[in-house]
Amino acid sequence: MEKIPEEGPALIIFYHGAIPIDFYYFMAKIFIQKGRTCRVVADHFVFKIPGFSLLLDVFCALHGPREKCVEILRSGHLLAISPGGVREALISDETYNIVWGNRKGFAQVAIDAKVPIIPMFTQNIREGFRSLGGTRFFRWLYEKFRYPFAPMYGGFPVKLRTYLGDPIPYDPKITAEELAEKTKNAVQALIDEHQRIPGNIMSALLERFYKKQKIN
Repeated sequence: MEKIPEEGPALIIFYHGAIPIDFYYFMAKIFIQKGRTCRVVADHFVFKIPGFSLLLDVFCALHGPREKCVEILRSGHLLAISPGGVREALISDETYNIVWGNRKGFAQVAIDAKVPIIPMFTQNIREGFRSLGGTRFFRWLYEKFRYPFAPMYGGFPVKLRTYLGDPIPYDPKITAEELAEKTKNAVQALIDEHQRIPGNIMSALLERFYKKQKIN
């Protein structure tokens, strides 16, 4: 938690699980320990779900655009973005592959706002909930309609540990493409260091009973 500034802006970039329950806990811990709120960019489809407006307000969620994100950071707030978003939630699996494609808008936001990027990853997040979105049919549905039709299962009480990497400082000489790649490598490094690949639900459950950080 010491990597989260006591005041001032920062952009937190995280790996998106099938359900980002880790981020809910993360936001709560920041509020309890630091007295700060962390805004988050959410996919546009969640704003269309009936009854979700109050929940989205509580979680300080917004759907962009880029100019709004820059404005929030320049105002001194924390902001979180998952470049993989819903696609990563649906398509990634227990191998924890990062599904960002060529997205670099988040990097341009950090450059425009002149803020550091803090990489984030939660161990065993794919073992808590899993998605069948990686199958050909459900991938086709998502790409066709841009709506997450894929079924999910889980709710397993696995041990979750969230790790924050070293902040990537603002560099006026770096391009958005370079910063995006640097951030992706930083998130991948957290996965490599802390996550068993492929993930295993039983092992993740057993980790509740001992302190070993990673099973090789």
